[in-house]
Amino acid sequence: MAHFVDRDAELDHLTDCYDSERAEFVVIYGRRRLGKSELVRRSIADRDDAVYYQAVESTAQNQLEQFVDTAATQFPALQNVRRDWEALLEALGERDAIVVIDEFPFLIQDDDSLPSRLQRVWDLTLQETAMTLVLVGSSISVMEEKVLSGNAPLYGRRTATIDLKPLSVSDARQFFPGYDPETSITAWSIYGGTPYYLQTIDPDEPLGANVQAAILSERGLLYSEPEFLLRTELRQPNTYFSILRALARGRRTPNEIAGMAGVESGSLSTYLQKLRRLRLVERHIPVTESSTTSKRGRYRIAAPLVRFWFRFVYGNQDQLRLLGDDAYDELVAPELADYVSPLFERLCQRALPDLVDRQFRDVGQWWFREHELDVLGLADEGLVAGECKFTSQPVSEGVLADLERTASEVRWSAEPADGDTLYVLFSRSGYTDDLERAGEARDDVQLFDLADLFETGF
Repeated sequence: MAHFVDRDAELDHLTDCYDSERAEFVVIYGRRRLGKSELVRRSIADRDDAVYYQAVESTAQNQLEQFVDTAATQFPALQNVRRDWEALLEALGERDAIVVIDEFPFLIQDDDSLPSRLQRVWDLTLQETAMTLVLVGSSISVMEEKVLSGNAPLYGRRTATIDLKPLSVSDARQFFPGYDPETSITAWSIYGGTPYYLQTIDPDEPLGANVQAAILSERGLLYSEPEFLLRTELRQPNTYFSILRALARGRRTPNEIAGMAGVESGSLSTYLQKLRRLRLVERHIPVTESSTTSKRGRYRIAAPLVRFWFRFVYGNQDQLRLLGDDAYDELVAPELADYVSPLFERLCQRALPDLVDRQFRDVGQWWFREHELDVLGLADEGLVAGECKFTSQPVSEGVLADLERTASEVRWSAEPADGDTLYVLFSRSGYTDDLERAGEARDDVQLFDLADLFETGF
């Protein structure tokens, strides 16, 4: 059985729905490979009142026949019911069954009327039963358009929604428990929190050997994974590939992205919006600004494996073949610290509220013109300004001096507090003696290492 980590809250939520005495309509969605199918299968593993049907790309009639064959193993009388979704679900509703339809978007492909028909049978009969209907989907765009959006036929019917997210670093670490904190952060920066990707890791092998075998080798399970993912979701993926490559190479503003990707600035927003809907790309703004009004947004790849693939695999396939087993050492290792650094900053931002005893209104990144802070926390007691260094050298006192100068440029418009600024540093490789002494002598300076981050369970 697949390695199953965390998801206790989601399992408990589903169990509560199954045991409810009223009708429950649950929608589960999220990016591919996050373990949605495994989650629902685990949730019904010990039940004799549940039907689990995984849809496939097929004709509408064939889908119905397969559903009946599946459901009839649990409820044999279903073989005598008319081959019609409404009639079949009504019969299952009479039995207060749990019905899980996985990959629901496949059903809609050949029968666009299905959401309306589900709405009708739900409104007329099912909502008066104790049935639980669970719709699962990996195509976020289809689930939003056909199930979740305000003009979808099924809008307003669901009683519970599970938007499945990637695993946290601490949960992901259960796939490689022997790795030290630095290697664990690096592994998460490559594989992210996607269980399917994490399961390719052999915890008894070094990280480099795992990356070489699974991602950089033509025979690797993840060698073509991002390409497959994009071709599944997008009709004309080549432009999207160019945009993602630009993002993976550190381009962040629309002008920078359009310039490197060779896309007209006017049409770029359409492509970025699609990638954001697929949760492959995210827009972020300076933490001091409003998400609705700020015009200084930057873009970044949200999924670590996609970012890694477009940085080291896409466009380098010929070189990877030539280098063979040396590809990781030759191509990846020299650039690895630079690659991990932006993701390390995100982890430090997440950990800050657990490391610093302040009431934070928000935590994020900040920039204005040539000034930039890796971490900025807005707290009632004042600002918390931070710098993150994922380098092989200890951090020196000069970094603290630069941090103080940059923090003095911050203008916090949302009713700024009068408190003093606290300066925090995060380092992969420790600190010089002079900075250690400064940290001990000053109340407004705190120094953190990788072990401190891991204690927060980020």
